[in-house]
Amino acid sequence: MGLSYHYAFSAPDTTPADALEEFLHEVEGDAKAMGFDPVLVLDAAFDTSERQKFARQLTTGLRLESDKLKGVMLLRDGQVWSHDPVHGSCRVIPRRGVVLVATDDQRCETVFGFFQFPATLKDLNGKDVVETGIGYQWTYRNFVDSPDPRYRQIVKWFTEAGYTEFEKDEFALRKE
Repeated sequence: MGLSYHYAFSAPDTTPADALEEFLHEVEGDAKAMGFDPVLVLDAAFDTSERQKFARQLTTGLRLESDKLKGVMLLRDGQVWSHDPVHGSCRVIPRRGVVLVATDDQRCETVFGFFQFPATLKDLNGKDVVETGIGYQWTYRNFVDSPDPRYRQIVKWFTEAGYTEFEKDEFALRKE
């Protein structure tokens, strides 16, 4: 059985991207001091197919399930990476991301930060098909399969700043 350390972050849609970037630059310096190298902060719009391919390296997207996605329908290009019309699910592509990428001693990259997704998915005619359920809120969920306390420290900084929505440490649960 594999263990993971799960975390989720969020910030209101009214939070300016530059405020999130400033916070991540503070974390960047501390992450470097803990031995992550390289550490990089990115603020990127995913408004072209090339940039959306890059976004896929950072996130799997927002998983969305809805009966409104079932059946034959053509969604506007650039909104989803996959659409399963049988089960009514898809992976929504973020519109923008403000993230920190930290590389550990084994050269594994881990992403921390925030993504904004579209409030609705549209069909080819521009008609709303389904709401994503999060509006334009900044959000991100991820996990690492490591007991390394440095990851927990980074999440702690997000928590202290009021950005942590969820945290579950299966490593700590196993010790109890």
